[in-house]
Amino acid sequence: MRNTPSDPHVRTMLFPRHLETDHPADIIRWTVETYGIDRVVLTTSFSDAVLSHLAATAVPGIEVVLLDTQYLFAETEWYADQLVRRFGLNLRVVHPDPSVDRDDLWQTDPDACCRARKVEPLNRALAGKSAWITGVRRADSASRANARVASVDASRNVVKINPIVHWSDDEVELYQDLFDLPRHPLTDRGYPSIGCWPCTSPVRDGDDPRAGRWAGHAKTECGLHL
Repeated sequence: MRNTPSDPHVRTMLFPRHLETDHPADIIRWTVETYGIDRVVLTTSFSDAVLSHLAATAVPGIEVVLLDTQYLFAETEWYADQLVRRFGLNLRVVHPDPSVDRDDLWQTDPDACCRARKVEPLNRALAGKSAWITGVRRADSASRANARVASVDASRNVVKINPIVHWSDDEVELYQDLFDLPRHPLTDRGYPSIGCWPCTSPVRDGDDPRAGRWAGHAKTECGLHL
């Protein structure tokens, strides 16, 4: 019998210990075997090709979701298209509700903008799903330092799986080199963390990779992973 997030007995302690040391591809396979491929969704911002490649290798045909905020860099859209063709991704693009088409909230209230253009679309993408696979890593930021491989996102009633949560920046770089993965075209222009164009700036060498996100604001997260 599968554990599903709607089961009140599902707790982090019920996840098998081997997930903490398994290779990310094995974690993705375990997730699909446990919850069913039609009940699993993987989200990626396509800032790099690592999670997409892992998913395509581990479970061909797994649903991959891109949240198109309508403020994505043109380079990100191009890059996603390239990876879809190269890896044969089963990509689903989820858009914001049409009512926020021209709200320009990023100029006055970036938190509200993220809620409308990221959080609400994600919640729709996860409706009816049991497990959500993400690319969260502990090395991303201090707010993610305690992220687990597997946990329960009670607010969305899904199991959340972070298969590369342990990986350092060097390990991500090594994986990209080993498989000769294409790089996002903005990476070499000083954008180590890539989100929406109004709220993403290049950073200087040695700065926190996420320092260019919402620069000038206390904001450090869009709300997807809180």
